[in-house]
Amino acid sequence: MKLFDLSGRRALVTGSSMGIGLALARGLAEAGAAVVLNARNAQRLEEAAGTLRAEGHRVDILAFDATDHAAVRAAVDGFEAETGPIDILVNNAGMQHRAPLHEFPAEAFERLLQTNIASVFHVGQACARHMIGRGEGRIINIASVQTALARPGIAPYTATKGAVANLTKGMATDWAPLGLNCNAIAPGYFDTPLNAALVADPEFGAWLGKRTPQGRWGRIEELVGAAVFLSSPASSFVNGHTLFVDGGITASL
Repeated sequence: MKLFDLSGRRALVTGSSMGIGLALARGLAEAGAAVVLNARNAQRLEEAAGTLRAEGHRVDILAFDATDHAAVRAAVDGFEAETGPIDILVNNAGMQHRAPLHEFPAEAFERLLQTNIASVFHVGQACARHMIGRGEGRIINIASVQTALARPGIAPYTATKGAVANLTKGMATDWAPLGLNCNAIAPGYFDTPLNAALVADPEFGAWLGKRTPQGRWGRIEELVGAAVFLSSPASSFVNGHTLFVDGGITASL
């Protein structure tokens, strides 16, 4: 369907050497987009790019630290000048740290702030400057079920993901008049490297099956439809929205 066709578009996905980021990059490529993979580890990026290229997709790589404002700006500006426009940005880079709040290390709290929320500002602003000049662009920020809910041991992570949702609203408020669509996707519990500790915990798995109306972990490919929708003309009047993809966990007590 033309409404969901991303042919002729280019998407930058941060934190896309594995996990959700790589799955979203593959999904956008399957919808027709050229994709730009990003992470700090150049070797992992090359491996991921090789996998997608072997599947027939158009792939570039752009290695930079999403928490470094100057490095982000230089990388994005350089890519736009040398290769071409970035039409779609998916801010996926993120990290987790689990500890009781009264024992939470201050340095871990700072890393969470930088990785989960400051990076959204850095990369979002760098890409938006170019998108604004063209009068159009799509920004998708990856939030979390913890945007709306909290669990023991991850209060700082919960704070960062709440901030992602509100920064998304702020982006839409400032940039929608300039032609941009800025939204967020809030995944529920997915079997990813970030959740490895929870996946390995049988007690948590049993709790999750009972707590989630659909009764299971999410599969990362189940996030692709939301990303394609928010990247495509099908969502042309959707702005400042956080789309929960969580098996119903935020809808049910």
